[in-house]
Amino acid sequence: MNKYKLFIKEHASFLLFQLVLLLFIVLLFWLDGARDWSTAVYAILMGIMLTFGYLLAKFITRRSFYEVFEREPGRMEDALIGRPQTPEHRMTAQYMRKLYRLYHSDVQKLDAAQQRQLHFINQWVHQMKTPISVLGLLLQEEEIDRKSFHEELDRLQDGLDAVLVNARLETFEDDMRIERIVLEDLVRQVVTEHKRLFITNGVFPEIRVDTEFVVATDPKWLKIILGQFITNSVKYTFEKGRKVYVTADRTGQGIQLTVKDEGIGIPETDVKRVTRAFFTGENGRKTGESTGMGLYIASEVCGRLGHALTIESKVGEGTAVSVLFSNGEAVENDGTENRRVIGSDENL
Repeated sequence: MNKYKLFIKEHASFLLFQLVLLLFIVLLFWLDGARDWSTAVYAILMGIMLTFGYLLAKFITRRSFYEVFEREPGRMEDALIGRPQTPEHRMTAQYMRKLYRLYHSDVQKLDAAQQRQLHFINQWVHQMKTPISVLGLLLQEEEIDRKSFHEELDRLQDGLDAVLVNARLETFEDDMRIERIVLEDLVRQVVTEHKRLFITNGVFPEIRVDTEFVVATDPKWLKIILGQFITNSVKYTFEKGRKVYVTADRTGQGIQLTVKDEGIGIPETDVKRVTRAFFTGENGRKTGESTGMGLYIASEVCGRLGHALTIESKVGEGTAVSVLFSNGEAVENDGTENRRVIGSDENL
């Protein structure tokens, strides 16, 4: 809209008020007995001139403000007021700059999420080529190696699960459901679901979780992150006959669940960075199959659930990943008040 039209439209009510006010003053003098019309006309003209003078001065001070709305913006910065001259304009300019910073921050977050998703999908597609190629070769043989076939299928399933988990992480709050669960039940279920992984790699699980430990959490997401811990523990334990310990202890802060392996361990320089997206580190380069998203997703989920995540490791001795449930407690469990996790009623 033209700045002149916009200014007149904004002050039309003010002009009308000034006109009514002048007529009221003239009427007041007329009722008081004054009949000198030349004085009345002079007063009206002076009032009109002063009003237009005031409006002209106001228009000059507000011109830069109207010019913002007059030009067609090509980018977000064009909507900012460059030279505010009145208190109202300065407040408006400050407010617009705050909105711009919020907008810029949201855009950066969306761009980072999009780039992260694109990078993850590219890596995932590249890694899924290997099991698909192996399955194709196995099918060409006269006698199919069922063990190898199942291993490749498991790799495909794990890859699909990782994609779905990463996608659902964007709408985490809509998918979250906090429940009081018996920790031992959930741990045993996750270990059972990964029994083929243990058998294939010659690693043995050992569970030391009190049956009375009850925690408030989202069981589905906890199964995902616990499964990630177990997968990493087995994957980076190269020697046969080693163990993965899943333990729970009561501390002063709550119940702490720990997954400890006897694997190769994480270099000290990598421990603080393993929860970053796409960080594979020295160990990831050894296997060539790491996406660098497992511990990142686990860290994100623990943060949103309010569970503290800690990682301790020593090269050659193994790694311990712990999740602290500050709301955890030990209670007599008869299976009636607290949910016993005996099966998954939801798909990823």
